[in-house]
Amino acid sequence: MSQLPGGTVTFVFTDIEGSTLLLQELGDEGYGRVSGDHRRLVREAFRARDGTEIDTQGDAFFFSFPRARDAVAAAVDAQRALRDHEWPEGREVLVRMGLHTGEPHMGEEGYLGLDVVRAARISAAGHGGQILISETTRALLGNQLPDGVAVHDLGQQHLKDVQHEHIYELTIDGRAASQRQLKTESPKSRQEDLTARFTERINAYVERQLESAFDSALDEERDERE
Repeated sequence: MSQLPGGTVTFVFTDIEGSTLLLQELGDEGYGRVSGDHRRLVREAFRARDGTEIDTQGDAFFFSFPRARDAVAAAVDAQRALRDHEWPEGREVLVRMGLHTGEPHMGEEGYLGLDVVRAARISAAGHGGQILISETTRALLGNQLPDGVAVHDLGQQHLKDVQHEHIYELTIDGRAASQRQLKTESPKSRQEDLTARFTERINAYVERQLESAFDSALDEERDERE
């Protein structure tokens, strides 16, 4: 994996929203064309900005970029290409994108660490057509936005597995920020957190008692046999 960008890198995750519904409506052949065009448009836009394709599964991509600004520019280029493409039957193919910058560990199989998870969770929180970026990526972007791009502060969000992250949305060519709520988790209150911990402790205690009782019964059964 030595060919992958190291040090500080920006991760981009993308995914088609409503792909299962599109498949049902267009059928295998029609959706096959849509999926192929989608992959081509995203790859062309990302590779043109020095992006490295890490993985693809179904209609989801995972790319890395040496520079945050290039990653943002690539995401904007890809969204414009997807928006302007003539899709079958006049369909609209909406892709969500999430970006985060960090310094991940490099393992034998590629990137490892919380930064990868954070980027994936940011993407999963979005809706089709959105570009969401983390606070770190926003800081590195500074005031050098691609032409026609605006930044909208969506505030602190609670992401699965990584908890808090300040998220920003990038909009293109005068498009308004989405009014839809991000698909994030609601933070637990202190009381809910204490209740959850108490419940876990009770469950763990009950399991230990059951195991102990089971082991005792086996010991008694062995003694009787002897």
